[in-house]
Amino acid sequence: MSFVGRSEAERRAMLQTIGVAREEALWEQIPEEFRIQGPLPLDPPLAEYEITRKFREWSYLNAEGTRYAYFLGGGIYDHFIPAALRAIVSRSEYATAYTPYQPEVAQGTLQVIFEYQSMICELTGMEVANASMYDGATAAAEAAHFAAGATGRKLVLVSAGVHPHTKQVLRTYASAGGFDVEEIALSGGRTPASALQRPAGSEPAAVIWAQPNFEGIVEDGDVITKAAHAMKSYSIAVADPVALAVLTPPGHDGADIVVGEGQPLGVPMSYGGPLVGFFAIRKADVRRLPGRLAGVTVDLEGKRGYVLTLQTREQHIRRERATSNICTNQGLMALANTVHLALLGAQGMRDVAVSCLERAHHLAERIAEVPGVTLAHGQAPYFREFVVRLPAAADDFIRAALEKRIVAGIPMRRFDRSRPNDLLVAVTEKRTKEEMDRYVDALREWTRSRAAKPAAEEAACRS
Repeated sequence: MSFVGRSEAERRAMLQTIGVAREEALWEQIPEEFRIQGPLPLDPPLAEYEITRKFREWSYLNAEGTRYAYFLGGGIYDHFIPAALRAIVSRSEYATAYTPYQPEVAQGTLQVIFEYQSMICELTGMEVANASMYDGATAAAEAAHFAAGATGRKLVLVSAGVHPHTKQVLRTYASAGGFDVEEIALSGGRTPASALQRPAGSEPAAVIWAQPNFEGIVEDGDVITKAAHAMKSYSIAVADPVALAVLTPPGHDGADIVVGEGQPLGVPMSYGGPLVGFFAIRKADVRRLPGRLAGVTVDLEGKRGYVLTLQTREQHIRRERATSNICTNQGLMALANTVHLALLGAQGMRDVAVSCLERAHHLAERIAEVPGVTLAHGQAPYFREFVVRLPAAADDFIRAALEKRIVAGIPMRRFDRSRPNDLLVAVTEKRTKEEMDRYVDALREWTRSRAAKPAAEEAACRS
């Protein structure tokens, strides 16, 4: 393989081969506002300390979680991470090749994977979990692929309450032809079981729902799962692992597959990544499990040992029998999940979840007292996230709050243009009473300014 750069003629030939007129067309999937036009804004050349200083100055332009009151959620959450976690995860014993193929040299890594799998099973109420996946979205897509293969059906019903990005990944997987996606609209913020009733002959392979859903609402997993099973379809839950410390695990509701994003379990926000997905199933389906599974056994001398037990990827079995092309697991992030869960323990996890629940409800109640502001879904039960309906554009309030070092939430307009005034707000155990007071004060001040503005504009017109 040559490492010599390509000539302009070679670049033109490559573009012509793939049917693209110019190189910029390759980046058109990235929104224009995020693309840098021209060279990077650096002053070449700089000494190392000058570059370090420059990047530090730029980093202070970010509204990151250590200097702002952070009410962003939508899949990535600002949870507390014990200091001991970083110390443990950084130990050289865990720095290993990406795949622990050789049990004789990878017992520590294999044991961590085994412990991770066991903890995920306990959280989700399931019987078997794999060694982790890239992220929650790909785990959900693999679950859809799993169900389509197991049932021989192509239709997958997806609740509108599933994270919009997860739905995008599902559609991307579906575009390869393995299954078709049909969305179920929410009613009152929840997935209506009545929408799952299908005429005979059009039964889906699976029903995918979220617990809690993207708008923070707690779904009735028992009802949804029974409706799915009535069609002999898989019930696939996309679950929040922190919420499972206080909510009924989907496995106890009868769900067949439980997937989700492990970022809230000891993984920093890090501008959206890296992430880690979990994937748990019933034992009866273990031979369709994507990724890999670590097991425990004893050797000829009766000593305990950990080994990779099942791998359904095409690298290890005949290609035509592979049920997934997932190549690896998120070893380091899964290790962080394991250490986080071990440090907190069952009671610690429950304490975190209860704290999130109580603080979210406290803030929501105070927000609802502000004139002109309501909760979008009224009395529907929610966990640590809720949607606020503002009297004007949510983007406008977000900008006003940012000036007070408050990151106020995610505008729902980003996912649904018909909802410009709706704002998704998340509250974790890290949000203090002072921060929540500041949030309410900023909102009250903004609504007053919005109410005064029309009067001022009317007076200006009269003059």
